[in-house]
Amino acid sequence: MVAVSLMLEGQYGVTWPHWKNLVAEAENLGFAGMFRSDHFTNASPPDMDSLEMIVSLTYLADHTRRIHFGPLVAPFSFRNPMLLVRQAAALDDLSNGRMILGLGAGWQEREHHLFGFELGDIPTRIARFEEGLEVVTRLLKSDEPVTYEGHFFQLRGASLLPRPQRPGGPRILIGGTGPKRTLPLVARYADIWNASFLSPDEFRKHSAILDGLLGEAGRKAGDVKRTLMRGLFFGRDMAELDRRLRWRSEDPDYMEKSLQEV
Repeated sequence: MVAVSLMLEGQYGVTWPHWKNLVAEAENLGFAGMFRSDHFTNASPPDMDSLEMIVSLTYLADHTRRIHFGPLVAPFSFRNPMLLVRQAAALDDLSNGRMILGLGAGWQEREHHLFGFELGDIPTRIARFEEGLEVVTRLLKSDEPVTYEGHFFQLRGASLLPRPQRPGGPRILIGGTGPKRTLPLVARYADIWNASFLSPDEFRKHSAILDGLLGEAGRKAGDVKRTLMRGLFFGRDMAELDRRLRWRSEDPDYMEKSLQEV
Protein backbone atom coordinates (compact mmCIF):
# COMPACT_ATOMS: atom_id res chain seq x y z
CA MET A 1 0.00 0.00 0.00
CA VAL A 2 1.33 3.44 -0.94
CA ALA A 3 0.87 6.34 1.48
CA VAL A 4 1.50 9.96 0.49
CA SER A 5 2.90 12.49 2.96
CA LEU A 6 3.88 16.14 2.65
CA MET A 7 7.37 17.51 3.28
CA LEU A 8 7.76 21.27 3.66
CA GLU A 9 11.01 23.23 3.32
CA GLY A 10 10.38 25.29 6.43
CA GLN A 11 13.18 27.80 5.84
CA TYR A 12 11.57 29.42 2.79
CA GLY A 13 9.29 31.95 4.43
CA VAL A 14 7.00 29.75 6.54
CA THR A 15 5.04 31.76 9.12
CA TRP A 16 2.71 30.64 11.90
CA PRO A 17 -0.50 31.36 9.96
CA HIS A 18 0.92 29.45 6.99
CA TRP A 19 2.02 26.51 9.14
CA LYS A 20 -1.28 26.26 11.02
CA ASN A 21 -3.23 26.22 7.77
CA LEU A 22 -0.98 23.57 6.22
CA VAL A 23 -1.25 21.34 9.29
CA ALA A 24 -5.05 21.54 9.29
CA GLU A 25 -5.27 20.82 5.56
CA ALA A 26 -2.86 17.86 5.76
CA GLU A 27 -4.97 16.34 8.52
CA ASN A 28 -8.30 16.98 6.80
CA LEU A 29 -7.35 16.00 3.24
CA GLY A 30 -6.16 12.51 4.10
CA PHE A 31 -2.39 12.77 3.77
CA ALA A 32 -0.49 10.16 5.75
CA GLY A 33 1.97 12.58 7.30
CA MET A 34 3.45 16.06 7.48
CA PHE A 35 7.21 16.47 7.64
CA ARG A 36 9.50 19.47 7.52
CA SER A 37 13.14 20.37 7.07
CA ASP A 38 15.29 21.55 9.96
CA HIS A 39 17.33 24.63 9.04
CA PHE A 40 18.14 28.02 10.52
CA THR A 41 18.00 29.67 7.10
CA ASN A 42 18.42 29.16 3.36
CA ALA A 43 21.44 27.74 1.60
CA SER A 44 21.80 31.09 -0.19
CA PRO A 45 20.39 34.61 0.32
CA PRO A 46 17.91 36.11 0.78
CA ASP A 47 17.09 34.95 4.28
CA MET A 48 13.43 34.21 4.97
CA ASP A 49 11.28 33.29 7.94
CA SER A 50 11.99 29.80 9.28
CA LEU A 51 9.86 28.44 12.10
CA GLU A 52 11.79 26.46 14.71
CA MET A 53 11.39 22.76 13.98
CA ILE A 54 10.63 21.32 17.44
CA VAL A 55 8.22 24.12 18.35
CA SER A 56 6.30 23.83 15.08
CA LEU A 57 6.04 20.04 15.41
CA THR A 58 4.79 20.43 18.99
CA TYR A 59 1.93 22.52 17.62
CA LEU A 60 1.22 19.82 15.02
CA ALA A 61 1.25 17.04 17.62
CA ASP A 62 -1.31 18.85 19.75
CA HIS A 63 -3.59 19.97 16.89
CA THR A 64 -3.90 16.74 14.91
CA ARG A 65 -5.13 13.27 15.76
CA ARG A 66 -4.18 11.15 12.76
CA ILE A 67 -1.13 12.14 10.69
CA HIS A 68 2.46 11.09 11.28
CA PHE A 69 5.07 13.84 11.51
CA GLY A 70 8.71 14.58 12.12
CA PRO A 71 11.86 16.31 10.89
CA LEU A 72 13.24 15.30 7.51
CA VAL A 73 15.87 15.47 8.84
CA ALA A 74 17.33 16.87 12.09
CA PRO A 75 21.14 17.14 11.85
CA PHE A 76 23.52 16.25 14.66
CA SER A 77 25.78 19.07 13.46
CA PHE A 78 23.64 21.51 15.46
CA ARG A 79 21.11 19.27 17.26
CA ASN A 80 22.48 17.67 20.42
CA PRO A 81 21.31 14.03 20.24
CA MET A 82 20.71 13.74 23.98
CA LEU A 83 18.37 16.72 23.98
CA LEU A 84 16.80 15.83 20.64
CA VAL A 85 15.89 12.29 21.68
CA ARG A 86 14.27 13.62 24.85
CA GLN A 87 12.21 16.08 22.80
CA ALA A 88 11.28 13.41 20.26
CA ALA A 89 10.16 10.94 22.92
CA ALA A 90 7.98 13.63 24.49
CA LEU A 91 6.44 14.49 21.11
CA ASP A 92 5.76 10.82 20.47
CA ASP A 93 3.96 10.54 23.80
CA LEU A 94 2.03 13.78 23.22
CA SER A 95 0.80 12.53 19.83
CA ASN A 96 0.02 8.96 20.93
CA GLY A 97 2.82 7.40 18.90
CA ARG A 98 2.82 9.43 15.67
CA MET A 99 6.33 10.92 15.78
CA ILE A 100 8.96 9.77 13.26
CA LEU A 101 12.47 10.92 14.17
CA GLY A 102 14.34 11.73 10.97
CA LEU A 103 18.07 12.07 11.60
CA GLY A 104 20.93 13.37 9.48
CA ALA A 105 24.57 14.43 9.55
CA GLY A 106 24.16 18.04 8.38
CA TRP A 107 25.15 19.54 5.05
CA GLN A 108 24.24 23.21 4.65
CA GLU A 109 27.45 25.19 5.09
CA ARG A 110 25.92 28.66 5.20
CA GLU A 111 23.72 28.19 8.27
CA HIS A 112 26.58 26.63 10.23
CA HIS A 113 28.83 29.57 9.42
CA LEU A 114 26.18 32.17 10.25
CA PHE A 115 25.19 30.65 13.59
CA GLY A 116 28.60 29.46 14.76
CA PHE A 117 28.29 25.69 14.43
CA GLU A 118 31.13 23.49 13.23
CA LEU A 119 29.94 21.45 10.25
CA GLY A 120 33.22 19.66 9.61
CA ASP A 121 34.39 17.67 6.62
CA ILE A 122 32.51 14.62 5.40
CA PRO A 123 34.46 12.05 7.50
CA THR A 124 33.81 14.19 10.59
CA ARG A 125 30.11 14.49 9.79
CA ILE A 126 29.75 10.75 9.27
CA ALA A 127 31.62 9.91 12.47
CA ARG A 128 29.50 12.36 14.47
CA PHE A 129 26.34 11.02 12.83
CA GLU A 130 27.18 7.44 13.77
CA GLU A 131 27.86 8.40 17.38
CA GLY A 132 24.61 10.35 17.53
CA LEU A 133 22.65 7.38 16.20
CA GLU A 134 24.22 5.13 18.82
CA VAL A 135 23.37 7.55 21.62
CA VAL A 136 19.77 8.02 20.45
CA THR A 137 19.21 4.28 20.02
CA ARG A 138 20.61 3.36 23.41
CA LEU A 139 18.61 6.00 25.25
CA LEU A 140 15.37 5.01 23.53
CA LYS A 141 15.71 1.27 23.94
CA SER A 142 17.44 0.81 27.29
CA ASP A 143 15.51 0.76 30.55
CA GLU A 144 18.82 0.80 32.40
CA PRO A 145 21.22 3.76 32.77
CA VAL A 146 23.44 4.16 29.72
CA THR A 147 27.17 4.86 29.64
CA TYR A 148 28.85 5.75 26.36
CA GLU A 149 32.24 7.36 25.71
CA GLY A 150 32.46 8.72 22.20
CA HIS A 151 34.61 11.39 20.61
CA PHE A 152 31.67 13.75 20.13
CA PHE A 153 29.09 12.60 22.68
CA GLN A 154 29.25 11.04 26.13
CA LEU A 155 26.74 9.42 28.48
CA ARG A 156 27.61 8.54 32.06
CA GLY A 157 24.85 6.51 33.64
CA ALA A 158 22.16 8.50 31.82
CA SER A 159 18.51 7.48 31.62
CA LEU A 160 15.80 8.84 29.34
CA LEU A 161 12.94 9.64 31.72
CA PRO A 162 10.07 9.40 31.52
CA ARG A 163 10.42 6.24 29.49
CA PRO A 164 8.66 6.41 26.10
CA GLN A 165 5.08 5.16 26.24
CA ARG A 166 5.61 3.32 22.95
CA PRO A 167 8.18 0.50 23.36
CA GLY A 168 11.40 1.73 21.80
CA GLY A 169 10.04 5.25 21.39
CA PRO A 170 9.59 7.04 18.05
CA ARG A 171 10.70 5.26 14.90
CA ILE A 172 14.04 6.37 13.48
CA LEU A 173 14.29 7.50 9.87
CA ILE A 174 17.60 7.92 8.03
CA GLY A 175 17.86 9.48 4.60
CA GLY A 176 20.50 8.95 1.93
CA THR A 177 21.62 6.47 -0.69
CA GLY A 178 25.37 6.18 -0.22
CA PRO A 179 26.33 2.48 -0.24
CA LYS A 180 29.62 2.97 1.63
CA ARG A 181 28.52 4.64 4.85
CA THR A 182 24.90 5.82 4.82
CA LEU A 183 23.07 2.62 3.84
CA PRO A 184 25.09 0.53 6.33
CA LEU A 185 23.94 2.95 9.05
CA VAL A 186 20.37 2.56 7.80
CA ALA A 187 20.75 -1.21 8.09
CA ARG A 188 22.00 -0.93 11.66
CA TYR A 189 19.84 1.80 13.14
CA ALA A 190 16.82 2.77 11.04
CA ASP A 191 13.19 1.75 11.10
CA ILE A 192 12.51 3.81 7.96
CA TRP A 193 14.73 4.66 4.99
CA ASN A 194 14.15 7.77 2.89
CA ALA A 195 15.68 8.32 -0.55
CA SER A 196 15.45 11.66 -2.34
CA PHE A 197 14.85 12.45 -6.02
CA LEU A 198 15.61 8.96 -7.37
CA SER A 199 14.01 7.43 -10.43
CA PRO A 200 11.98 4.25 -9.82
CA ASP A 201 14.81 2.12 -11.22
CA GLU A 202 17.39 3.86 -9.03
CA PHE A 203 15.14 3.44 -6.01
CA ARG A 204 14.82 -0.30 -6.64
CA LYS A 205 18.59 -0.59 -7.09
CA HIS A 206 19.40 1.10 -3.80
CA SER A 207 16.61 -0.77 -2.03
CA ALA A 208 18.19 -4.05 -3.15
CA ILE A 209 21.56 -2.90 -1.79
CA LEU A 210 19.85 -2.13 1.51
CA ASP A 211 18.30 -5.61 1.56
CA GLY A 212 21.78 -7.13 1.39
CA LEU A 213 23.13 -4.88 4.12
CA LEU A 214 20.19 -5.71 6.36
CA GLY A 215 21.00 -9.39 5.97
CA GLU A 216 24.60 -8.73 6.96
CA ALA A 217 23.34 -6.86 10.03
CA GLY A 218 21.13 -9.80 11.04
CA ARG A 219 17.89 -8.07 10.10
CA LYS A 220 15.16 -8.85 7.58
CA ALA A 221 14.33 -6.78 4.50
CA GLY A 222 10.90 -6.02 5.96
CA ASP A 223 12.41 -4.53 9.11
CA VAL A 224 13.01 -1.20 7.36
CA LYS A 225 10.18 0.67 5.65
CA ARG A 226 11.09 2.35 2.33
CA THR A 227 10.09 5.91 1.41
CA LEU A 228 10.90 8.19 -1.53
CA MET A 229 10.83 11.99 -1.55
CA ARG A 230 10.06 13.81 -4.81
CA GLY A 231 9.55 17.52 -5.48
CA LEU A 232 6.36 19.32 -6.52
CA PHE A 233 5.92 22.99 -7.43
CA PHE A 234 2.61 24.84 -7.20
CA GLY A 235 1.56 28.24 -8.49
CA ARG A 236 -1.67 30.22 -8.62
CA ASP A 237 -1.01 30.75 -12.32
CA MET A 238 1.67 29.94 -14.90
CA ALA A 239 3.58 33.15 -14.16
CA GLU A 240 3.96 32.23 -10.49
CA LEU A 241 4.88 28.65 -11.38
CA ASP A 242 7.51 29.83 -13.87
CA ARG A 243 8.96 32.19 -11.27
CA ARG A 244 9.27 29.42 -8.71
CA LEU A 245 10.84 27.02 -11.18
CA ARG A 246 13.33 29.68 -12.28
CA TRP A 247 14.21 30.48 -8.67
CA ARG A 248 14.78 26.80 -7.93
CA SER A 249 16.99 26.35 -10.99
CA GLU A 250 19.17 29.24 -9.79
CA ASP A 251 19.45 27.88 -6.25
CA PRO A 252 22.72 26.05 -5.44
CA ASP A 253 22.47 22.34 -6.08
CA TYR A 254 22.43 21.42 -2.45
CA MET A 255 22.09 17.75 -3.21
CA GLU A 256 25.73 17.89 -4.31
CA LYS A 257 26.66 19.15 -0.85
CA SER A 258 24.72 16.45 0.98
CA LEU A 259 25.81 13.01 2.04
CA GLN A 260 23.52 11.27 -0.43
CA GLU A 261 26.30 9.35 -2.14
CA VAL A 262 28.63 8.77 0.82
